[in-house]
Amino acid sequence: MTPAAALDLTKAAVVSPPELSPREAKAVTLLIEEVEKRSGIRWEPASAGAPVAIEITRTAGAAEGYSIHTTAHTVTIAGNDARGVLFGIGRLLRELRIARGSIRLPDGFAETSAPRYPLRGHQLGYRPKSNTYDAWSVPVFEQYIRDLAVFGSNAVELIPPRSDDAADSPHFPLPPMRMMIELSRLLDAYGLDVWIWYPAMDADYGDPATVESALREWGEVFRQLPRIDAVFVPGGDPGHTAPRHLMALLAKETEVLHRYHPRAQMWVSPQSFNQAWLDEFLAIVRNQQPAWLTGVVFGPQTRMSLAELRAAVPPRYPIRNYPDITHNIQCQFPVADWDPAWALTEGRESINPRPVEEAGIFRLFQPHTIGFISYSEGSNDDVNKFVWSALGWNPDRDVTEILRQYSRYFIGDAFSESFAEGLLALERNWHGPLAANSGVDATFAEFQAMERAAPPPVLRNWRFQQALYRAYYDAYTRKRLLYETMLEDEAMRKLRETRDTGAAAAILDRAVQQPVAPEWRARVFELAEALFQSIGMQLSVPRYKAIGVDRGASLDTLDVPLNNRLWLERRFADARNDPAEIDRILNWTDPGPGGFYDDLGDPARQPHLVRGSVSLEYRPQWPRSWWTYAESFYDEPLQMRYTGLDRAAEYRVRVVYAGDSSGRKIRLVAGGTGLQPVEIHPLLLKPQPVRPIEFDIPRAATAQGELELSWYREAGLGGNGRGCQVAEVWLIKQ
Repeated sequence: MTPAAALDLTKAAVVSPPELSPREAKAVTLLIEEVEKRSGIRWEPASAGAPVAIEITRTAGAAEGYSIHTTAHTVTIAGNDARGVLFGIGRLLRELRIARGSIRLPDGFAETSAPRYPLRGHQLGYRPKSNTYDAWSVPVFEQYIRDLAVFGSNAVELIPPRSDDAADSPHFPLPPMRMMIELSRLLDAYGLDVWIWYPAMDADYGDPATVESALREWGEVFRQLPRIDAVFVPGGDPGHTAPRHLMALLAKETEVLHRYHPRAQMWVSPQSFNQAWLDEFLAIVRNQQPAWLTGVVFGPQTRMSLAELRAAVPPRYPIRNYPDITHNIQCQFPVADWDPAWALTEGRESINPRPVEEAGIFRLFQPHTIGFISYSEGSNDDVNKFVWSALGWNPDRDVTEILRQYSRYFIGDAFSESFAEGLLALERNWHGPLAANSGVDATFAEFQAMERAAPPPVLRNWRFQQALYRAYYDAYTRKRLLYETMLEDEAMRKLRETRDTGAAAAILDRAVQQPVAPEWRARVFELAEALFQSIGMQLSVPRYKAIGVDRGASLDTLDVPLNNRLWLERRFADARNDPAEIDRILNWTDPGPGGFYDDLGDPARQPHLVRGSVSLEYRPQWPRSWWTYAESFYDEPLQMRYTGLDRAAEYRVRVVYAGDSSGRKIRLVAGGTGLQPVEIHPLLLKPQPVRPIEFDIPRAATAQGELELSWYREAGLGGNGRGCQVAEVWLIKQ
């Protein structure tokens, strides 16, 4: 944008009426301070002779709305209420073109707006389980709360001192209760809603003594917090209480809550309920319609869809969404078609900008709700938070424009296009087979160009560091995948030609002895250290005291083998005593003439999979094809379909039941178009140790040249719904 097309605000003054409320004055302070941080210029209030005035005023209109209009000498922000002032200021900040010593606004900028959804928030859980928040001080939290408000968030959900976490963290700057009080006070100062995610953790709420103890414990938390607007109690994950006891407890907890916060709300979710408990919960809500209950939350591990929940709950109770925006796998919204290499390295809770996917999830789920407070475990999902916040205000917003504003405000005007495109490219990195995705290298080149051009403040910016970490990590992982795949192919050729396991092992060992791209790997470690220093991000358990590898410690899985090297080394040892083992290794995936093979954990090798999502359970002693697997949830089947079968032949199925739910039983049923389903095997525990097992397929099931295979777990169970997990399937023609 040329200077002629912009209004110069470099020497502007801020003018506001003297009757501003404390929260409106706080919003004006936010405006002045955030501009100064980015430009080095401090707008003074009501400066005489200033060429342009930034006028803050009030008007009438929809709740939380605002209007902004400009003239040659004035920018007016009119809020419909105190929050409208805050969000109008936030909208102006997102539109400003700020550089060091320069502040400009596109000429003629004007907007009148109000939010579509009344609830737009995120959970910021100060607890050891998070990958970042437990390292944050009060000023860091305040900055993040400001950032969220600038993009339209109006609520933050806190976590009490006792949840499903350790009591302490090596990163805590304050004890949990003290931090909770400070955050409640901060949010109140900005006029934002304070929610508490409060799990019912005790074993037996049917015991009156347990209930009395819980009332005292919760009441002490309620008493100490300056502000509480709502309490949300999950039905499970954690907690495991029959609905009749849970609802009776919450009726009493609401009375305690109202002693200290008379207008605070009580919400509950049916998460992790089995079918019997879900039926019991819905019967209580429908038949008793308790007056103390404000609304129902739809969260992960709910046995019914959001639309079904809305239909089942009386209209008097609003529905709030509790979407998981923080996880990539083994979660509510897993990354679609995720290559196993990503699952093995990036893992469940890595830095995960998914703007397009998150927008799709938002638009699919939000219409049945009054809004959302997202489930987050740290700063890894930062981009996703701001996409949700912006769409909560206006679901019709263009995602790319949201990212431009994100980039402009947080990274700098000079990077508004390149960084926004880079975030979209990082999301595309994760789509489709990694070996064939040359876009990963193009994304890497884009970020390296930004890295070279970035001034020191941008290089120190944690949001820039996160994206750069991902770009280096992704490029290094693809380079390793191509290299290690090549080594395994070469080793198998050598083994087939010579039957020399020692020679094959030496080829595989080059992955360690002659690694690829060591300079990229070193830069990943440098950026991990930078992120620990800048935002307290814990990308490693031993280095940064992350609570677990699956809690965002992707640095610890950076070098996980991307081929079968570890498994093959063990099989080579077995081959010394059993030469036939070599043939079993070489022909592992061969289903024989007229047969079919599927690796259900690899989107590129599952041609017969009809429905199921990919998940991960890494165990070095397993072959790579067992680390990832397909699974279905609750009572839904995992299904495969075959066509073009030999109608006169008999078939046999070989299957591997891997996964992380070894204690769950699984059942296999065969069928086809117009055929009566036939049970191949009844419910059985998965074999331990994991190994292939085989079953005959009745000829009637394939007599029409087609076959459907459907796996089921035990019906009606609660929890996370997982357990129907299948890694490999061979359909063998007899």
